[in-house]
Amino acid sequence: MTHSLTGVQLLQDPRFNKGTAFSCEERRAFGLRGLLPPGIQDMKTQMERVLGNFRRKSDDLERYIQLISLQDRNETLFYRVLIDHIETMMPIVYTPTVGLACQKHGHIYRRPRGLFISLDDLGAVRECVANWPNSDVRVIVVTDGERILGLGDLGASGMGIPVGKLALYTACAGIDPRTCLPVTIDVGTDNQTMLDDPLYLGLRRRRERGPRFDQLIGEFIAAVQERWPGCLVQFEDFANSNAFRLLDQWRDKICCFNDDIQGTASVTLAGLLSALRVTGGTLADSRILFLGAGEAGIGTGDLVTASLVASGMAEAEARKRCWFVDSSGLIVQGRDRLTAHKAAYAHAHPPIKDLLSAVRALKPTALVGVSGQTRAFTADILTEMGRINERPIIFALSNPTSKAECSAEEAYVATSGRAVFASGSPFAPVPWGDDLISPGQCNNAYIFPGLGLGVVATRAKRVTDEMFIVAAEALAQQVAHGDLDCGRIFPALSRIRQVSRAIAIVVAEHIFSADLADIPRPRDLGKLIDETVYEPGYGQQVTDA
Repeated sequence: MTHSLTGVQLLQDPRFNKGTAFSCEERRAFGLRGLLPPGIQDMKTQMERVLGNFRRKSDDLERYIQLISLQDRNETLFYRVLIDHIETMMPIVYTPTVGLACQKHGHIYRRPRGLFISLDDLGAVRECVANWPNSDVRVIVVTDGERILGLGDLGASGMGIPVGKLALYTACAGIDPRTCLPVTIDVGTDNQTMLDDPLYLGLRRRRERGPRFDQLIGEFIAAVQERWPGCLVQFEDFANSNAFRLLDQWRDKICCFNDDIQGTASVTLAGLLSALRVTGGTLADSRILFLGAGEAGIGTGDLVTASLVASGMAEAEARKRCWFVDSSGLIVQGRDRLTAHKAAYAHAHPPIKDLLSAVRALKPTALVGVSGQTRAFTADILTEMGRINERPIIFALSNPTSKAECSAEEAYVATSGRAVFASGSPFAPVPWGDDLISPGQCNNAYIFPGLGLGVVATRAKRVTDEMFIVAAEALAQQVAHGDLDCGRIFPALSRIRQVSRAIAIVVAEHIFSADLADIPRPRDLGKLIDETVYEPGYGQQVTDA
């Protein structure tokens, strides 16, 4: 990639800045003599400095600030550090630390990143989109900040989520960061703490929920499609009231998906398929009880249903494999005021008010927490799961770690080490006798980057549920026997680039088979994927003034 930047402008552009790695020849050619210390260092040495400073930071929020600051001044070095140390860095640039970073957004703000589009921009969204400097955008992650992780309405402070998600697109799958755009739609917030904070950077008004919200979203979609036709739009952390509705409205019109609904569903389905390799059961024989009937829960129920239907089961029968407990108890036929998405899982059964009673009555083979309720899986509930199952499947998926329904250790202790456990945020390995159990992290980063890579490489016209099914199956196949032996039902994060490549290939295969690609099918899909992948290195950025 070439440029015409020189001097201080070059040093201030994170896309091309190499810092102390500029050679003598480059310093002469680009007017950098005297603007840098004379010592020339390679990327390995620069990484040593970054990692040394990282380890000396006093807490994870300070580490987050350090990494985002690095991203703002030297994008290539940032992604090299992130990729080479993904197991250490991912919990900082994304969950759980990103949640705290969002809560502190106005206090740690350094430089703008991405597009902020607010109600004040109604009628001028096209102008906002036109102001973005990159002419080639392939992936957009957009949020309205109403349901950030399990933390709720953070308004414009939720921008850390799109920024973090797109960093993972690049680190985990190799999407070129120059083609990525984070967007926050600011329609106000109902979070009084934010509104009272003098450092809050969003609109100081209550959240808009009427026609003007839809008008702003529609104007944004139109402006994006006009400037970057066919780009992938990922809806992120919208509240239930809008998430399902927006997905239903746009999924057949543009290339889009909702990660909280479909991405979470896919990685959870993959986890279930992997867990069944341990328990010895099948998905068709499973009974899955969800705590939480929002985007993640219903989305997973829908994808489990779709997977079973694809294998030949009738839809009504497939839905009976999934049961839900929400704030009013077990979702059953005859309950008042059920939304359409919940009503699809209202089975014939007497009402039950609490989760423990539901576990005792239904005897589920798997318990999946997507509620955002800290420690909702009590010792009694976990013990009961262990009583009715030789190897109970227990997924505590709420993020960040502080919102998890139980810890890995709590699940193992209550089930005498027999639980097949996964969580949304990472938990440390748990000593058990002479062994060490390594709990799996059911993280969407195992799915959306690889799926996105397949979509970008093929220029897919739409994103379908079938893509998430084949992605889940591919992810489950990437789990080795060694992973299962140590208690992990997902591959090691250190392998996530290889895992994403495998997912991208099967997704691309499906896209071509379904006639959804906007390019001719090549002979070698692996080569197509590899040619799409961005690999951070200074050698790729040969420049001329």
